[in-house]
Amino acid sequence: MTNTVADIETSELILVTGSNTTENHPVLSTFVKRAVLKDKKLYVIDPRKVKLTEHATKWLRPTPGTDIAWINGLMNVIIKENLHDKAFVESRTENFEALKEIVEKYTPDYVEAITGINAADLIDAAREFAGARVASILYCMGITQHTCGTDNVKSLANLSMLCGHLGKPGGGVNPLRGQNNVQGACDMGGLPNVFTAYQLVSNDDARNNYEKAWNTEGMSATPGLPVTEMIQKAYEGEVKSLFIIGENPMVSDPDLNHARKALANLDFLVVQDIFKTETTAMADVVLPAVCFAEKDGTFSNTERRVQRVRKAVEAPGEAKQDWEIICEIAKKMGYEMAYENSEAIFKEIAAVTPSYKGITWDRIKKIGIHWPCPDESHEGTPILHTTQFTRGRGLFHAIDHTPPAELPDENYPYILTTGRVLYHYHTGTMTMKTDGLNMLSPECFVEISSNDAGKLGLDTGSMVDVSSRRGKISAKLKISAKAVDGTIFIPFHFAKAAANELTNAKLDPIAKIPEFKVCAIKVEPATA
Repeated sequence: MTNTVADIETSELILVTGSNTTENHPVLSTFVKRAVLKDKKLYVIDPRKVKLTEHATKWLRPTPGTDIAWINGLMNVIIKENLHDKAFVESRTENFEALKEIVEKYTPDYVEAITGINAADLIDAAREFAGARVASILYCMGITQHTCGTDNVKSLANLSMLCGHLGKPGGGVNPLRGQNNVQGACDMGGLPNVFTAYQLVSNDDARNNYEKAWNTEGMSATPGLPVTEMIQKAYEGEVKSLFIIGENPMVSDPDLNHARKALANLDFLVVQDIFKTETTAMADVVLPAVCFAEKDGTFSNTERRVQRVRKAVEAPGEAKQDWEIICEIAKKMGYEMAYENSEAIFKEIAAVTPSYKGITWDRIKKIGIHWPCPDESHEGTPILHTTQFTRGRGLFHAIDHTPPAELPDENYPYILTTGRVLYHYHTGTMTMKTDGLNMLSPECFVEISSNDAGKLGLDTGSMVDVSSRRGKISAKLKISAKAVDGTIFIPFHFAKAAANELTNAKLDPIAKIPEFKVCAIKVEPATA
């Protein structure tokens, strides 16, 4: 996030897209709803009529996979009507003319033909967004989980820069992280091409610094594989072993039939987790780790705030801290890796991570600090890009709409989109151990509009078979006001009817994220 969560309430207009905020980020959604109570405007642009639309000034419904088109359409209106922030564009950005040229054809009528969004509604949204003193964009995986996900995010950045809504309170482009420390995992180098603080592994200076800190030499300058490519390489026999920590790909990966064959093709699979999962069942070795309440450390949350986590209870059995397990394995492999405790690890983090350099264990004893924090006299950075962007001037990207990798046809007439429900978390590794949550959300469902259900001659509770070119599942039908004609929603939490048996493993070429949010399916009465 470029801004903070609390900052949302200071926006004049909030644009939420690709996010079922009340179910995926229920605490954060209260800030949005409070802003509306203060007469701030809320525009929700989403293929489903998610619960947040009940609080919206207006809900615009695009066809799934058409985000670049409607974003370009907003910018077309803003530029054509001379509503953009000329001073900001001239002083802080570059490549505006290329953007102007690419969005010229995205007239409201042209965008309506692609997205289904009413042209008049698009014009209204453009005027309101540009006319606001400050506006905030909130987005989630409905924007990123596409073959054009990276371009979707760049397009949102284009829109915010065009209107000068970056670098000030109440503005910004704000991705909502789906898990409590996924931001911290990325900050710590949990990506295939970077060290901590996004220092490229190909950067000679960064590698030299790490070699000195870790008393080693010859560190590789070659980026590793993203997880989505690891699975394919395992399938092809090029990757022989995997070490999976705190992840359950046998529910969360796309095209599960393919993923299952890939893991089965490994010579050796290690899984480190807190409970048995569908993935531990395939492992050669399972290493028992401790949960969040059994450890000390830090979480870095969605707004880049680094916060302390404190041990509340003792771990059961032979469970160990994740870092203890990793250190022991490193020793077995010939590298002495040892720390006294989590505080010692954090000291090393600060020493080798420029954006964390000024954050100390004591400084975050009570209140977290937002990175970047370059030294101990620095208070942290709640709002990014206040005077300039990381690269200096912000770069407009001229981006054209590209359709999803798979569209409906006669054989598979519906669009499937996947996501979460309020009561379960990711693959249910933890939440499905809780009786109360299982009572509230006991099984998978196939959310459908009343019109589509009527055409199929089916009602709520009917068992249906849902199939794609990759697999088939059976689950109960659920007619819902959230659903819109032509689009089916299935939550991905439930292993017994795993939505990812159906999803497409086609990847965004840059981020390598699968297209979870769009694939073609058919729905039929269950045969068994």
